[in-house]
Amino acid sequence: MKPLKQFWILILVFCLAFFPNFSEAKSAQGIKSPQKLRVDGELTDVRGYNIEGYNYYRLRDLAKALEGKVDFSVTGDSKTITMDRNGRYKSFKGDNIGGERERAIPKTMNIRVKGENPVDIIEETYNIRGFNYFQLRSMGEILGFSVDYDRSKNEALITTSSKSEGQTPVAPTPDTPKAPEIKGRVVLGNERLFTEYANLIDGKRVGLITNQTGVDASGVPVAEKLKAYPNTKLVALYSPEHGLDGKQPAGKYVKSYFDKKMNLPVYSLYGPTRKPSREMLQNVDILLFDMQDIGSRTYTYISTLQNAMVAAKENNIPIVVLDRPNPLGGTIVEGFLRETRFKSFVGIDKMPMAHGMTVGELGQFFNREIGADLTVVTMKNWTRNMVWQDTGLPFAQTSPNIPNLESAFLYMATGSGEQTGIGQSEYFHWVGGKNLNSNEYARRLNASGLPGVRFVPAPKGNRGGVRVKVTDWRSFNPARTGVYTLAVANQMRPINVPECKRPYSMFYLIQGSEQMANLFRARKSPEEIVKAYEKDVNLFKTQRQAYLLYK
Repeated sequence: MKPLKQFWILILVFCLAFFPNFSEAKSAQGIKSPQKLRVDGELTDVRGYNIEGYNYYRLRDLAKALEGKVDFSVTGDSKTITMDRNGRYKSFKGDNIGGERERAIPKTMNIRVKGENPVDIIEETYNIRGFNYFQLRSMGEILGFSVDYDRSKNEALITTSSKSEGQTPVAPTPDTPKAPEIKGRVVLGNERLFTEYANLIDGKRVGLITNQTGVDASGVPVAEKLKAYPNTKLVALYSPEHGLDGKQPAGKYVKSYFDKKMNLPVYSLYGPTRKPSREMLQNVDILLFDMQDIGSRTYTYISTLQNAMVAAKENNIPIVVLDRPNPLGGTIVEGFLRETRFKSFVGIDKMPMAHGMTVGELGQFFNREIGADLTVVTMKNWTRNMVWQDTGLPFAQTSPNIPNLESAFLYMATGSGEQTGIGQSEYFHWVGGKNLNSNEYARRLNASGLPGVRFVPAPKGNRGGVRVKVTDWRSFNPARTGVYTLAVANQMRPINVPECKRPYSMFYLIQGSEQMANLFRARKSPEEIVKAYEKDVNLFKTQRQAYLLYK
């Protein structure tokens, strides 16, 4: 046994000597950067590492340099870093380490920021000697400080809000929507149901279409509130795609079942039927709908609403929509109108990709062709120029691939390339495909001047791509960005455009327009594509006006 053991040790030594990657993850070399760092004009002793042409800074060093200006504590493990704005940085023994040249290991980390303006995103970092290093601009976007560079002095310049508060404010450009005046948090429709609109449910047997997003501002499910409400009887629940808990994968059938905890049947509207059947509606006097949409024509919760309205009409049952904010606000309308022949569960009505309406407004819009007995319990304090960050409300995961608010914003920006060879990853934070040069892709997208967003080169295996970073939630246009991510990739190398024939492929059901396919085949610029659908956008804006509930 001893000679055999020695043999394998020799083999291992040989592999380590001649194949160093055999024993370690792919890494890069970090070289101590000569670039200096100033915070609000004051020179610090913080130095980063230059890794593959970019300067990266250690998070703990930044926390120390920003102390008293942008305070936060840092905790974490190998997968997640948590920064708490209510805490302060604490140094510890061995905090200052690192040589002139170090091995830098790329890592994908979950970044969570607690306190004011919470953040939950995925960030690409490098790990050196157990510490995580970040690009400075990324940290600025996450923590709210601005970054500039003085190339003549080779200095990175951080300006915090504490410094800028004493400076003359700069007027916003006309293209950037102004932040709304907040008069208190938004009051959801489901919060008004049990007070001002209790007459709708008093003395009635209620069926509720909902999922894990159907909660009030405190996170209490409306199903539980209805169950406890003494003046009504909750008799059935109805679940959409992803199920009542929102955990089922996209496209997977959801089964009906009996919920023992609630002592209620849960009927699936994403199984053998996607419309409540007559049997499902037995003993129901009124149907309620409470689910969170994310502002896209292709998101199936609004299709469930439309089908439920048809069923309510057919069975002479009133239906009530408990209204909720459109996370993107109410002003972005973008994309071709869906053609009649491409009607599907990911395109239930003739709308642009981004409709700019709340679910209550969509209910009114759908009802132009249905004629259901529809009531919308409206919100208080919501206006069209509000994005979700202005509402004062927590955001609940809407589906497995939309775990947070940033993913909801990026859904249309990276997720509309079905069957093109250009796809999303990292919960819609990344977009790319094979035979794409990541650096050139990022350069072209950044050069396009799209507001509120920047693109960071991020190859992924054998695919080139970019990571999408939102820098201004109000000016960012997800649907238009989605046109650019596809059209720019198409100009670099042809994307796949399926033939337009029955049964129509998912490409046409998502895009909703053969004209879009023809523009891709002709390899038109994103600007030409946007111009081509301007007529559709203006037509829809005029049409939807009669159904809007908020200014």
